[in-house]
Amino acid sequence: MSKIACTIPCSSAFRDRVEALAAARGVNAADIARSVMLTVPEADLRRAPDPGGPASDDREIVQLRSGRSAGREMRRKPRLQLRLPQAALPADIRKALNIALDLAAGHAELALRLPGDAPPPQPGPGPEERRLTEENRMLRDQIDRLRSIVGVLAQDAPKDGVASARDALHVLGFAPGANPGKAEIRARFRMLATVHHPDGELGSHERMSLLNQAVETLLKR
Repeated sequence: MSKIACTIPCSSAFRDRVEALAAARGVNAADIARSVMLTVPEADLRRAPDPGGPASDDREIVQLRSGRSAGREMRRKPRLQLRLPQAALPADIRKALNIALDLAAGHAELALRLPGDAPPPQPGPGPEERRLTEENRMLRDQIDRLRSIVGVLAQDAPKDGVASARDALHVLGFAPGANPGKAEIRARFRMLATVHHPDGELGSHERMSLLNQAVETLLKR
């Protein structure tokens, strides 16, 4: 089976730990990564922490072996060069290797669940998930309040459409008897359209139609 070459940027310390583990087990780093990726469910692997790439000051010196620059030294980001049966994201490969390091160090363990076993208890939401849930709830409450305010304001709109300049001024929120210029009319229309456009959270086809009628009436004066 042909294999795909994968370049995995990582810190020098992480690379050295992986290579030391592979040497101790008599395998290569690709074997370790593949074993973990076959054993750990994909959803669990995606949730695992990613050790990340190298810091900006973490570089290694390599000597070029071919071409016109053969023999010259070059600074580059440290990396692991693996050959795997199929392509995988560098982050997922780092996560798999990090899981292997944690298992080897006794900092993690794998639980085998056979068909028919009860599913493991799901952890409750963490602090970050709880914060996002609360922010979403507050945002929904704010949208509901804005929708109520817009609904109250829309009730004052002309029921039979814009029949006069006075109706048009009212729909666009200008004071009775105002004489706005064309630039001001267009600016007010654009501002209100962001609220009342049917594609928006607070949008309304009826209210948007009134805005269009109002701006046409005033611009024709």
